Amino acid sequence: MQTMNRNQLLQWINEVSFAVTDISLYLDTHPDDKEALAFFMKYNAERQKALRLYNNQFGPLLLDNITNTNFWNWATDPWPWEGEC
Repeated sequence: MQTMNRNQLLQWINEVSFAVTDISLYLDTHPDDKEALAFFMKYNAERQKALRLYNNQFGPLLLDNITNTNFWNWATDPWPWEGEC
């Protein structure tokens, strides 16, 4: 994952985020499914790792990733639709 460029990393974040959201909906109705819970835990950890990597390389992607050192970067960096990705 660490050799990904910005677009590849954003794509990976989208993919693992979709997987986490999808399996969490399944777990709402099947909370005792241990295999599904393991899947959720694995991909949620991957998502968190990818978000940290993105934050370290390109700045915060989510408000949850804002720190004291990059507080205003989210507002001053180019937005994805501005062609900088």
